[in-house]
Amino acid sequence: MQFFVDNFPLLRDAFLTTLSLSLLGGLLALVLGTLLAAFRVSPIPPLRGLSTFYVETFRNTPLTVVFFFIIFGLPQIDFALSFYTGSVLAVGLYTAAFVCEAVRSGINAVNPGQAEASRAIGLTFGQSLREVVLPQAFRTVVPPLGNVWIAMVKNTSIAAGFAVTELTASLQRLANANAGELLLVLVAVVAGYMLITVPSAIAINHVERRVAILR
Repeated sequence: MQFFVDNFPLLRDAFLTTLSLSLLGGLLALVLGTLLAAFRVSPIPPLRGLSTFYVETFRNTPLTVVFFFIIFGLPQIDFALSFYTGSVLAVGLYTAAFVCEAVRSGINAVNPGQAEASRAIGLTFGQSLREVVLPQAFRTVVPPLGNVWIAMVKNTSIAAGFAVTELTASLQRLANANAGELLLVLVAVVAGYMLITVPSAIAINHVERRVAILR
């Protein structure tokens, strides 16, 4: 117990850093991923091509490489970011590709007749997508989006290798300082991740049941 008391400030700060990385990266991924999904189903070929290129590039590139490119590559063109901001950007941009595919699957699950009917009454493609298709699509993709979110929370651990003191970085520091209490260190860090992922899973299941009733 004394171990947790002595190291509570470090664990608390590391937990809050992981949480903020997850929330900001998740918000970026959701907004960008939804936009990319709209591009994927757009009637404009260049937009479809751009979105496909983005998704295939990020889905087939290791996240660690994305971190290196943003944190160490961008300064080469005089666009330097802090380690924290770069980590948010890396996690968000990478996860957006997976959000895009999840949302696109939801869009494809919507009855095409609804989009056709909305265009028949004078709605543009954008209006039809925003007012008719996307609200239904999001209801069908709650589970896959939830899985993407939980995977992203765990992916924030890569930021530990780039001078961001989140939970995995605190594991390294505490393990070095408390070699005889490694098991307690591991328990503390795992508990920190579970404080984010377990409530998230419960909330996702609740939302899934609610939207299933609405459908």
